Amino acid sequence: MTIALWCVLAVALMPILGAGIAKWGTTIDNNNPRDWAASLEGYRRRAFAAHLNSYEFFPVFAVAVLAAQTAGAAQRPVDWLALGVVLARAAYLACYVADLATARSLVWTLAMAGAVAIFTSPAWT
Repeated sequence: MTIALWCVLAVALMPILGAGIAKWGTTIDNNNPRDWAASLEGYRRRAFAAHLNSYEFFPVFAVAVLAAQTAGAAQRPVDWLALGVVLARAAYLACYVADLATARSLVWTLAMAGAVAIFTSPAWT
């Protein structure tokens, strides 16, 4: 397995990290979990928003990696870009929880640019 494919797994697990931060130390009515999420405030609400955004980002990244690998892109640049995306997404979660909106937007842009670079890498590698 390539590093980029392991990075797909890492990005796939990031929504769980955001949800875990939102849920840690709270009581959740598992019969009505959406009611619980609607009541969140502060860093927990931001962690839950990052959780949702992680689900939105995952298909873009996964398709980019799979497209690059099936189209014959050079593996080393794809692996490095994928690692950069994982780091940017981790920074995104941290910035969201810490309420650093401008930094959060910047690292979101870096992660998306990384996914686009991976997707287009067969054309330039």
